[in-house]
Amino acid sequence: MNLFGTIMQLFAGLGALLVGFKMLSENTSKLANSGLRSLFNKTSKNPLVGVLIGAGATAIIQSSGATTVLIVGFVNSGIMSLYQATAMIMGANIGTTITGQIAALKSLPIAEVAMAMTLVGMALDMFLKKDKIKTFGLLLAGLGLIFIGLELMSASMDAFKESPAIVNALQVINNPFLLLLIGIVTTTIVQSSSAITSILITMAASGLVIGGGGNAILYVILGTNIGSTTTALLSSFSANTNGKRTSLIHLLFNVTGSVIFLIILLCVPKFMDLTFAKWFTDAGTQVAMFHTFFNVICTLIFLPFIKVFVWVATKIYKDKEEVKRVSHLDARVLRSPAVALQAANRELKDASVIAMQAVNGALEGFLSANSENAEQIRANIEQVNEMGKAITEYIVKVSAGELSYADEQKIGRLHYIVGDVVRVAELADNIVKHTEKSVAQSLVFSDEVKKDLAQMTADLNSLYEVSIRAYMKNDKELVSTVNEIEDKVDNMRRKLVQGHIDRLGEGKCQPQSSGVFINLVGNMERIGDHLHAIGYSVNEEILNKI
Repeated sequence: MNLFGTIMQLFAGLGALLVGFKMLSENTSKLANSGLRSLFNKTSKNPLVGVLIGAGATAIIQSSGATTVLIVGFVNSGIMSLYQATAMIMGANIGTTITGQIAALKSLPIAEVAMAMTLVGMALDMFLKKDKIKTFGLLLAGLGLIFIGLELMSASMDAFKESPAIVNALQVINNPFLLLLIGIVTTTIVQSSSAITSILITMAASGLVIGGGGNAILYVILGTNIGSTTTALLSSFSANTNGKRTSLIHLLFNVTGSVIFLIILLCVPKFMDLTFAKWFTDAGTQVAMFHTFFNVICTLIFLPFIKVFVWVATKIYKDKEEVKRVSHLDARVLRSPAVALQAANRELKDASVIAMQAVNGALEGFLSANSENAEQIRANIEQVNEMGKAITEYIVKVSAGELSYADEQKIGRLHYIVGDVVRVAELADNIVKHTEKSVAQSLVFSDEVKKDLAQMTADLNSLYEVSIRAYMKNDKELVSTVNEIEDKVDNMRRKLVQGHIDRLGEGKCQPQSSGVFINLVGNMERIGDHLHAIGYSVNEEILNKI
């Protein structure tokens, strides 16, 4: 094969490898979607647990870059702290070494069987109808493509090995710092340390020697470790301060670990020969084992110093004097629908808090016959409207991904509840208008009426607390409590309206107050209806209709 054909074969192998990684990652994530969500939900103050979660998630996703981008998104949206994120990033570096171990399996007899999985997997996808089986089929096909890619690259490496010019060129590059730079640059360009590591392992297994052997190939591995941080760094440009700190911690951790091992390799020129080359016969396995060893040791060294990394990142990226509310709707987590839905629900809860602040402010203004807070209340209402639009747009993007039936139900329910929260806020504006009219016409309401209105307000707040808790925790047992409180709100409206009618007949109320008062309590009841809808949405009968 001529040089051009060999290079094209290498590119074809790399392409198959990257497509295989993508298919494996996407379909493994899809199968483990709810598992990933529960995995990330188990964030703990114990850093070792965080490391294990990060390693497990990356082993599933097959990309430390993707995991780190997700972690940046979680910190950005307030789902986890910097301390928890740092431990998970350390674990992600360990989890990504699984890819190298898979590449090292190329030399084993199972490689041929693994390549055949491509056909088996595609057959499952084409001829079976069950979604989970089709997803599993694509997962197998992705795994098979990885080994096909490795086989193509291996064949091209064998051809390169026959070219004295290429062999000599590889051996000439023996400067440790240049090799480190090659690892950084190539990983930054390809945006996948797994791909570059797989190429290096394939080269080693094929007998292509970099820099005369020894530690030379290990310097490139250290460079890929630094280059892998660029994905998270790029994604953090649009993040808030904590999101930027997370990507910086990733960079600090990887660079510091690489520098320490660089010094060790420079001080011990025969490190590879004295360790992994001595313990393992296959050259590819030697590189894969060093990759795993390096990341595990770095994690063990730095685990006690997580607070130091957080402190340094906090000092570099200082908090801004004016703290703006942070949106939970982070595009980085869209690749994991279950986690994205969790972020959307957190945003919904924030919107509901602001909506109830508007309601309480409006009712307080009515009871005190004071409309001075109208501007702030309307600003809150506008904010809820904007948040509602943003949540809707976000869950539409989530809907575009591959969803389980349960997630489809949750999205359908969320669409309705966003409307309920927005409507609660808009009804607060109606109450403000009633207050303004009441003040303008100098309407007077008795202390007894104000006491009943205050009680109805308290009932609305109780209904909100129970309903939002039922929704956020999917607690079906709270539905009966939601119904009971809503009945109290309805009964209070009837009591207030009937009392007003009785007082009108007795000449105790101003006739011109009727329109304001009856519409006011009607709006309060409607707020109760929307709050009830939020809590009642967890009812199985409702879910089955969505």
